Amino acid sequence: MASLITCPHCGVRPREEFTIRGDASPVRPKASASDDAWYSYVFVRKNPKGRSVEHWQHTAGCRRWLVVERDNAMSHEVYSVTDVSAKVIEAEQ
Repeated sequence: MASLITCPHCGVRPREEFTIRGDASPVRPKASASDDAWYSYVFVRKNPKGRSVEHWQHTAGCRRWLVVERDNAMSHEVYSVTDVSAKVIEAEQ
């Protein structure tokens, strides 16, 4: 059975239509942050096993960027999919 992702714009689609960018949890440091903070942001990443939040792009569909919460270990179950722009608006409030 193919993995399915529910795009908020296009509906249920096969995983092959999407491209993963990676972890969506790092927060960009302020421009005035230390070199160590920038080094950690750019080069240091956790690789947890289990439930994770990631950036995905619907490359074969609407081309929108999405935040996908899924199990990256055994089941690959998708728990939620949100448009990145909705997350940005949420963070600004």
